[in-house]
Amino acid sequence: MAGTSSSARALVALLGGAGVAHFVYPRPFDAVVPRSLPGSSRAWTRGSGVAEFALAAAVAVPRTRRVGALAAAAFFTAVFPANVKMAVDWRTRPAPQRAATFARLPLQVPLVLWALRVGRDASRS
Repeated sequence: MAGTSSSARALVALLGGAGVAHFVYPRPFDAVVPRSLPGSSRAWTRGSGVAEFALAAAVAVPRTRRVGALAAAAFFTAVFPANVKMAVDWRTRPAPQRAATFARLPLQVPLVLWALRVGRDASRS
């Protein structure tokens, strides 16, 4: 990844790690897939894992970094409903678990802003 900023490398690592987690530990991801989506939860889990791998690859390559980072920002926005669903579903769980799910909600904003910044930086180089 020559010519890659540390921020872009970190975004690649986050996306790649999340992609791996979707295949190695799919159950938690299956549980947050909104029931209103067609098909099986596992298919959506696998699909989002593949999407994260593709986004990581796009961000890793300088020529596709800008588009990949913008797509990552869109992806982070698109998965927000799953985080909301998890917070609603876990409202009766013990306080630490509830707190973790509610804490995830505002964390989506910095992820989107981070991906947008990586995309902006890529267009400058």
